[in-house]
Amino acid sequence: MGLGRTRSVGLRGVHGFVVDVEAHVTQGLPGFAISGLGDSAVKQSSDRIKAAAALIDKMPVSQRRVTVNLSPAGERKVGTGFDLGIFVAVAAAMDLVQVRVVRDVVHIGEVGLDGTVRPVPGVLPLVRAASLAGVRHVVVPVANAGEARLVSGVHVHPVADVVELVRRYDALGKGRVVDEVPVPLVMAPPPEPVRDLSEVVGQADAKLALEIAAAGGHHLLLAGPPGAGKTMLAERLPGLLPPLGETESMEVTAIHSVLGTLGSGHDACLISRPPFVAPHHGASQAAVIGGGSGHIRPGAITQAHHGVLFLDETPEFDKSVLQSLRTPLERGSVSIARAHETVTFPARFQLVLAANPCPCGNGWGKGLDCTCTPLMRRSYFGRLSGPLLDRVDLQVHVQPPGLSMAGAPPGEPTASVAARVAAARSAQGERWRAVLERGGGVNADVPGSVLRGRPWRLPTSATTTLDRALERGSLSLRGYDRTLRCAWTIADVMGLQRPGLEQVDLALSLRHRAGVAA
Repeated sequence: MGLGRTRSVGLRGVHGFVVDVEAHVTQGLPGFAISGLGDSAVKQSSDRIKAAAALIDKMPVSQRRVTVNLSPAGERKVGTGFDLGIFVAVAAAMDLVQVRVVRDVVHIGEVGLDGTVRPVPGVLPLVRAASLAGVRHVVVPVANAGEARLVSGVHVHPVADVVELVRRYDALGKGRVVDEVPVPLVMAPPPEPVRDLSEVVGQADAKLALEIAAAGGHHLLLAGPPGAGKTMLAERLPGLLPPLGETESMEVTAIHSVLGTLGSGHDACLISRPPFVAPHHGASQAAVIGGGSGHIRPGAITQAHHGVLFLDETPEFDKSVLQSLRTPLERGSVSIARAHETVTFPARFQLVLAANPCPCGNGWGKGLDCTCTPLMRRSYFGRLSGPLLDRVDLQVHVQPPGLSMAGAPPGEPTASVAARVAAARSAQGERWRAVLERGGGVNADVPGSVLRGRPWRLPTSATTTLDRALERGSLSLRGYDRTLRCAWTIADVMGLQRPGLEQVDLALSLRHRAGVAA
């Protein structure tokens, strides 16, 4: 009996931190105490571990006084992933395994009453944090092994139950070779097919705005009557975006790992497509922005990181939810503050809003079938505040296609538009490589001070209309900068070196074409 040590990993937001697990076992009044600011799931692990330990000879945990400490003790520990680390530390303290064998190994997993080691969410960011901390050996549940092996530089050891794990550690301590537990091979489901832009009938202006949004990373508002194709257009935006890079793919996959949406785990692979997230208009602020009582979880804006967040029927969302989008749109992250902690989640996404012209949806054209009063229409669009719309670069009206368009040949396919988008983004990456901190990016990321300064400032002849709008007060300085960014994107799509008067005017017109205030 004595002191046992091993390691585990805790989760703070979507990032992990290494935790030292210490266990002291001695004779005395039986008890099992866990310190280290754990939540209720951590405190209940004592019952699970005592039941699992009863399956192993020479491990009478329920008859001993056990004290476990999770260090750093001032950092909150959440979830059942510490079970396996606590179990191994207790086993080391009871001399069932040698401390030197398990001291520098990270253990992640939930322990069942029958001794099985069950999967937990967030294994990818947990193993990644262990790797960054210099850990080279990680023990995870068999079901999480495929996900854990996505992290390079770490030897992943899958385990099915604690009896087998203790037996393997005992053999390692005696210098014997131990075979790894085989991980079942599961065929990954085929990726969902990309929805093709050619399926959208007509809508030349909206398609142009969609291409510009994809090329420059701009936010988009689609306003129009029901059935005009707003949702179809929004769903085809991810197909126009280029595949995620290695770093972006790891970030997105880690977020989905925390949310538990990666599937079975055996067939886990990095997410290479930009995610598309479309929450229902009845979603709460915690569901969209992030939060929750006790355990702070990422919301839809974090799930859409490096992808698209689509808010269909935007005016039907709670006004507080829409207002809370303003800061993430500017910063690319969101901080959730609680009395005991503040958690920051990444939230760099493209926002696509869709709105009907009025509550009944018939207030377009002459509006003869509209049953809404002027007050209802004003209240409906009043939820889309000016500061929020000021952050949306492209605002276009989507007209319902007429009968003549129904028999028209298919439009341009997604592959052709995506090729132009990729070429435009490549030009932007080369242009802003020395300007942006991340070593390249899209026009939407460029500070306005850069576009208004040398050598990127456009001549007065190209910004005449834009300058006049700013002088009249019909355009804010934020809107001025966003219009400049959009003009640069239009020039990139057209293959021009710099935007001229035509591109700037087009960018300005696309900013006010939705007629939301009508």
